[in-house]
Amino acid sequence: MFSPLIKWDIYELTSVSNPLQSVKLRGRLRKLCLENNRNILVENHEKNEKKVRFAVPHGESITLIEKYLTKIIPDIKIESVRTNISNPILSKLKINLEDRYEL
Repeated sequence: MFSPLIKWDIYELTSVSNPLQSVKLRGRLRKLCLENNRNILVENHEKNEKKVRFAVPHGESITLIEKYLTKIIPDIKIESVRTNISNPILSKLKINLEDRYEL
């Protein structure tokens, strides 16, 4: 028997004055969520080195993540880009639609 699919809310991070890739940001977010028993997905943007995306289970608060990010990156912008998505591909922001795949 399978568990129901987790639905995710996806957010995009940008900063004008701070790099977001190659600075261990993804690892820091994963560690923060591990320490606080939170689920998270984090990936770099496929085409833009100044963007990182993360996802949390649908409907969960991102207050902990927002507070942490604004503390370490004062000019961080956090934007909701998709909600209630199953099996997201964060780097490309594509959704896993069943008709895209052959069985």
